[in-house]
Amino acid sequence: MNLDVLAIAAHPDDVEQTCGGTLLRMAEMSYRTGVLDLTAGDMGTRGTPETRIAESDVAAKHLQLVWRGNLHLPDARLENTLSARMTLAVKIRELKPRVVILPYWQARHPDHYRAGELGYEACFLAGLKKLDPYSEPHRPFKIIYSSVYADVKPSFIVDISAQFERRMTALLSYVSQFGHTEQGGALFPGEQEIRERLGAIARFYGNQIGVRYGEPFVIKEAMEVGDIVAMPVRSI
Repeated sequence: MNLDVLAIAAHPDDVEQTCGGTLLRMAEMSYRTGVLDLTAGDMGTRGTPETRIAESDVAAKHLQLVWRGNLHLPDARLENTLSARMTLAVKIRELKPRVVILPYWQARHPDHYRAGELGYEACFLAGLKKLDPYSEPHRPFKIIYSSVYADVKPSFIVDISAQFERRMTALLSYVSQFGHTEQGGALFPGEQEIRERLGAIARFYGNQIGVRYGEPFVIKEAMEVGDIVAMPVRSI
């Protein structure tokens, strides 16, 4: 497959909220992008696994993904087990992404931070030659963490001003989650509230780099700068 960018998330609709604009921007730059959802959201109050996967396929078209898949691991019971690591590592060897986007390592939902932990360890294992005799080793060059819901300073922010509305279209493809229904109505905000909340968050991060909408990311290693004169974003 040889993907340029692979986003790994716990549930269908996670990437649409956290890094969908970045994936869309990369696709528009002719990079091959993909998403791997670890669960089908079968423990969710609304919808069924079949419905959510069908909705994720619609969202994938809006995000211009070349590939989307689902490992069908247990929702709300996601664990960093040997079998889960091996399954994910082999999938990474198959897709061969250069860049992997993971959820930030601290989160309210246990599945989210476990997806980040599981993804990192699987990326490492995928590079071991003797891991699996039926696939070639591959280790992603870069791992970045989507930090949109974490109260941390981003390492960098991607300008998604031109992609934000289409990112919202992709997210709202999950009609079972964000459409009007009585089921779980007290727990789920309506479409207009979702638009306002996510718009405010994206405006907050966009403001930090002088653009309308942004998506934040964190990396664990230092970044190289080859030309300090050409560095973007004003200091004062």
